[in-house]
Amino acid sequence: MRLVVFSKMFRQYDIDGLATLGQELGTEGWDLAVRKGHPVNPENVERMLPVAAKRLAEAGQPVLAVTGETDLLTPSTPYAEPLLRAMDTADVRLLKLGYFLFDPGKGQYWQEVDNVRRALEGWQKLARRYNVKVVYHTHSGMGYMGLNASALMHLLRDFDPTALGAYLDTGHLVVNGEPFAFALAMVKPYLAMVGLKDYKPTLQPSGDEQRLVWECVPAGQGGVAWSEVFRLLAKEGFTGPCSVHAEFTAPSGAAFAKMVQAEVAYLKRKRGS
Repeated sequence: MRLVVFSKMFRQYDIDGLATLGQELGTEGWDLAVRKGHPVNPENVERMLPVAAKRLAEAGQPVLAVTGETDLLTPSTPYAEPLLRAMDTADVRLLKLGYFLFDPGKGQYWQEVDNVRRALEGWQKLARRYNVKVVYHTHSGMGYMGLNASALMHLLRDFDPTALGAYLDTGHLVVNGEPFAFALAMVKPYLAMVGLKDYKPTLQPSGDEQRLVWECVPAGQGGVAWSEVFRLLAKEGFTGPCSVHAEFTAPSGAAFAKMVQAEVAYLKRKRGS
């Protein structure tokens, strides 16, 4: 398995800047955000993604995955097919979708599962056409379909695992209280990517009750059992990318890139590099 960094937090860098930054961070590649305001975006993806992938690979920083906009949900999205076509040209084989949202106070859960599965059926056809795997990410919180492995398998079960995959997130699983071993057992053979982030809980007053609040923190400062995560992934022979999200907030005066560099080094030690 290779540690890559999600470029979401580094939108100010151009491609040459990402190449240099990746070397400084000690990353083994990039999970490239193809989003508005980034050097590769929905408007220029067919032209720029192959260029970016070539430049980063030459710097020893290959693009191992692409993350689309959070509203990239259906294959009829105008830039969906150009994106997959560009990925095929660039030899980038993993695409993370956006998030299907659900209001349990207004909708019917199993009806929404059927709606999502119809969209995924379309993605499966497109993924097969361009030899790309489309993956869905476990994101905790009210409103997210597939918010943990249990719910994700409502969406993925019986689809082709060569075309559609599971993207487990260590931090979001902790927030949802789903043990990583349990999640891993459920998503096989769909596991395609792992998101690496950590969360720390605190209790805050909420009227006459206490409310549990989760803060994203550098790896090792929260509730993720990192030794177990990497032990289990190694046991399963997982070879896909592990994406460092670095969504924590740097303290005033701290250098964010240095904190990410330290997080990458910590995760490499836990993985055993």
